[in-house]
Amino acid sequence: MKLSPAQKTISNSDARFRVAACGRRFGKSFLAINEVAKYARMPNQLICIIAPTYRQVKQVFWNELKERLFAINWIQRVNESDLCITLVNNSKIYLRSSDNHDALRGSKYNFVVMDECSFIDSETWFSVVRPMLSDTLGDALFISSPTGRNWFYDMWVNSKQSAEWESFQFTTLEGGNVPAEELAQAKLDLDARTFEQEYLAQFVTWSQTVYYGFTDECVKKFPEQIPPNMPLHCGFDFNINPGTCTVSVLHGDDMYVIDEILIYSSNTLEMCQELRLRYPQNPIFAYPDASGAQRRTSANGLTDHIILQNQGFKLRVNNTNPSVIDRINSTNARFTNSQGEHHLYVDPRCRQLREALIKHSYKDGSRIPEKDKGYDHITDALSYSVYQLYPISRNYNGGTNRRRTTGRML
Repeated sequence: MKLSPAQKTISNSDARFRVAACGRRFGKSFLAINEVAKYARMPNQLICIIAPTYRQVKQVFWNELKERLFAINWIQRVNESDLCITLVNNSKIYLRSSDNHDALRGSKYNFVVMDECSFIDSETWFSVVRPMLSDTLGDALFISSPTGRNWFYDMWVNSKQSAEWESFQFTTLEGGNVPAEELAQAKLDLDARTFEQEYLAQFVTWSQTVYYGFTDECVKKFPEQIPPNMPLHCGFDFNINPGTCTVSVLHGDDMYVIDEILIYSSNTLEMCQELRLRYPQNPIFAYPDASGAQRRTSANGLTDHIILQNQGFKLRVNNTNPSVIDRINSTNARFTNSQGEHHLYVDPRCRQLREALIKHSYKDGSRIPEKDKGYDHITDALSYSVYQLYPISRNYNGGTNRRRTTGRML
């Protein structure tokens, strides 16, 4: 596999510090491994790839890096526990995460790749990694998809003002790995801002409103009576004050939230009983918080998931919760996609859900949803069900996955 023209442009740069903003599936990890191999050709080099988490750096780079280096007989020794490869020319390649950036201190490197660095704390670079390059006069490659205008954006802008720095911006299509037809489909599946960020590598200015896809056009009553045999799709967020549940039905490619339940000083069993009182005959699919698999002593050792099953509900849930941003993106895309189409509606009677969708905001200067005002409980309940039914996964390898009904059914 050869570098694409866009990847070659980044690789051929003579700048000491390169900042590359690239769309999903551009081939960022392939380019990073290519650059590592290029530096490792010189003897006695110390090279490091840093990713946001240990799982990511191992999953994305470790096996592919070993395979490519074994194929050209460069490897002298592999330390699986330390994620370190020693080459026959005594150069060493380390894989590290930024989970605990203080643990990176004390090393020095000739070349560092900071992969998906828009998800890495800025202090990892400024306080830890930058000093590692001082006595070696080492180089660095910053490569990531944008996530708003954070420190990665600042680096990308500032790099245009220094001879030692160079910045790049390439779309997913320019990476050469994703056909135009797939991008056209992704544009339909995603809301406009997410598509611009994920595929066009744009530094999007995000509104402080979390669910910006929710508009007046999304307030709409289900056009039919709910028959007793119609399946209900219920999202659950397990809390005491309040416990929340959203009740939805599917109609073609549309999803209608027809009811909301919020109960204070309550428990999962009471929530189930209230749901059954309102809808005694309807089949119920439950989309709960994955943490409900943990045992609760207050429920005589039963888990929230077991309580739901004992009530005859069919569970659809993954072993772990999807990331918050994946749930939010999936929900926004159903409310309003990039074509201005709406496929998720909220009944006017669901006043507390509507208020939460309008008022739930991010913390100032971040993409972290505010929790202090309590708007997250009912919106979390909704987003659990939306994500399972219409997931748009922003996985670390890039791209989006959109499929119907994920998770396990219990």
